[in-house]
Amino acid sequence: MPTQRQLFLQHLAQTSDSPILLEIEKAEGIYLYDSSGKKYFDLISGISVSNVGHRHPKVIEAIEVQLKKYLHVMVYGEYIESPQVQFAKLLTENLPSQLNSVYFTNSGTEATEGAIKLAKRFTGRSEIVSFRNSYHGSTQGALSVLGDENFRNAFRPLIPGNRLLHFGHEEELALITAETAAVILEPVQAEAGVISADKKYFQLLQKRCNAVGALIILDECQTGLGRTGTLWCFEQLEILPDILLLAKSLGGGMPLGAFIANHELMKALSFNPALGHITTFGGHPVSCAAGKAAMKVLLEEKLIDKTEEKKNLFLQLLHHSKIKSVRAAGLLIAIEFNDEVFNKKVISHCIQNGLITDWFMFAPSCMRLAPPFIISEEEIKKSCSVILQAVDSVTQ
Repeated sequence: MPTQRQLFLQHLAQTSDSPILLEIEKAEGIYLYDSSGKKYFDLISGISVSNVGHRHPKVIEAIEVQLKKYLHVMVYGEYIESPQVQFAKLLTENLPSQLNSVYFTNSGTEATEGAIKLAKRFTGRSEIVSFRNSYHGSTQGALSVLGDENFRNAFRPLIPGNRLLHFGHEEELALITAETAAVILEPVQAEAGVISADKKYFQLLQKRCNAVGALIILDECQTGLGRTGTLWCFEQLEILPDILLLAKSLGGGMPLGAFIANHELMKALSFNPALGHITTFGGHPVSCAAGKAAMKVLLEEKLIDKTEEKKNLFLQLLHHSKIKSVRAAGLLIAIEFNDEVFNKKVISHCIQNGLITDWFMFAPSCMRLAPPFIISEEEIKKSCSVILQAVDSVTQ
């Protein structure tokens, strides 16, 4: 009889030649448990997904309640589905008044695709400006605005009409013109190893876009819902996007994404042609029920309030001669080593010693930390101890 491992390798598409191959049996809070019962700190939250921890009781309860009512009926048609309506209401109540119309998708890359279509349709323009080392998903449209040639080149030809700028370079903002439909960017470039620009840069970007009539699509799939210390990272930058992208933690562990804009802007998808953007499962009622419950936990339990304190504890503890630098935007943290080989050996030692971490797509010499917000001070101390022991082991 084949083992689960053998069946995994035989029947599931592989995206690398060296999968981690942990056989997960259970997840609870900040921990994962494998088939042998071994316990792991999950310090990446399924890539910034499980902000409120795995299987939060209120999220599970919301899922169970919705399961007893209905699953899929028809999400984009004429049906009014309470989970969608109520979650959209909660989101817009916690956003600036201009961002009042929510289009739910299945994922972040689908939110990117929908937002690009919306920008082109609304402006009547075709050029999309994006940034080197940016990541917005893996579908063909998202790949066309992705900022790393290594990941793009194998899938050419890409969708034409895109321009790549250097993130944070003020002098290049002049390249945003009256031909530009939208500028798409992250407030913090996560996959580049937690790279940001100063507030002034973002404000100059907004000023330039306003001057030439280009829209701003802000990708907060990783940074949104508290990851960087405020509910939305754009609050810290004092800018207002025309279209906001959300995913990752949006569904509380269930698949869910969204692009959010103003009603007048969003109407562009409803005529010439009607059904200008549709999805079969986007905004699934169970995902929306879970997402609403997770967001309420985030707000009611004030989980974001201690982000800065927890970030500072990580920064205080993560000191080692082999650590080149540590960059943090709230609880999105990059630990930089001298090279990729050393980093991946440290990551491997961490996993062997019961701590899940990872590297960044465009910064392979950097270790990723993005723990659930419910991580305690004691758990942070234990986690950092495991990381530093792993660095010592690789050094020796």
